[in-house]
Amino acid sequence: MKKSVERIEGDTEGVAYEFPVLRFEGSDKAAPRAYLQAALHAGELPGTVAIDALMPMLLKAEAEGRILGALTIVPWANPIGRAQYQFGDHQGRFHSGTRVNFNRDFPLMDRPDPALLPDTTHATVDQKLKARLLSLSLGHDIVLDLHCDDEGLPYLYVPAELWPAMADCAAAMGVAAVLLWQGESGAAFEEASVHPHLAAGGPLDRVVVTTVEYRGVADVDRATAEGDAAGLYRLLVARGVVADPSVPAPGPFKGVVTPLENIDMMPAPQAGAVLYDVKPGDRVKKGDRLATVVHRPGEQGGHAEVFAPQDGTILTRRSHRITRAGDDLVKLLGRARSTDARAGALED
Repeated sequence: MKKSVERIEGDTEGVAYEFPVLRFEGSDKAAPRAYLQAALHAGELPGTVAIDALMPMLLKAEAEGRILGALTIVPWANPIGRAQYQFGDHQGRFHSGTRVNFNRDFPLMDRPDPALLPDTTHATVDQKLKARLLSLSLGHDIVLDLHCDDEGLPYLYVPAELWPAMADCAAAMGVAAVLLWQGESGAAFEEASVHPHLAAGGPLDRVVVTTVEYRGVADVDRATAEGDAAGLYRLLVARGVVADPSVPAPGPFKGVVTPLENIDMMPAPQAGAVLYDVKPGDRVKKGDRLATVVHRPGEQGGHAEVFAPQDGTILTRRSHRITRAGDDLVKLLGRARSTDARAGALED
């Protein structure tokens, strides 16, 4: 394994940002190549600790000559967001200078050619980071962008064009659900990664591109990290990046597969304190109460209730218990199209 350090100059003199890149060369140039990155939203750490737990397995495989395809790993993908604190609270989702989501507005290219990347000489530092990360991922058949939700089950965002060919990956990782999207997603890293493959119009069976949502932001512990690392390792073995005859092929995927249009986000009808009646993994029927918002404490009529618009499964809920009117409270995986169906990205 070789380590290098990427350096990005900041927007003012004397400021620069660095992040490490770990590489395994691979012994078979015909084998699939894989790229893994974590913490693009800098406060989302389940993927970072999963990579930490994965590394001993990869180092052992390397020592035994079992790394077939080249591997590029970025465990801390966003040093800019990592450094953003406001009055002691970490702010790692949006760049404070441009107010743009770190997982939006990536360059979209019709082929994986570094020459097509935009000139970042006069770009803002977050734009420089996005171009650099995309550059590192070019030429890889497998691209995994590791994130997490607020509170939730593990799930994947998958381009609809790659399903069901990616069912083995979902099974290997042991996720509970797959959300299929098509069209535009605000130029998220996933869209930028799959765009050259779709534009080329060639076969997609070898292509794996997904955003991995590892449960909730507080699910950072050793046992969970080791389980997630085992899932990543099973995927790499199943797709031929790593050779390991002791790892069985993944069985059929038994989780929920849902298009984005079937997801109800359930906005809060009032501002106030949230009392949840459901948790991730719960199955609900149409009309079941999902939450109550206490907006006028102690007053008659001071509660606003939120009910399930259809049968389904609770995938996630917000981790905070104070809400503004209109804030989304849960992701409900329904069987039918949502009355508030959202194309592309579900959230800002």
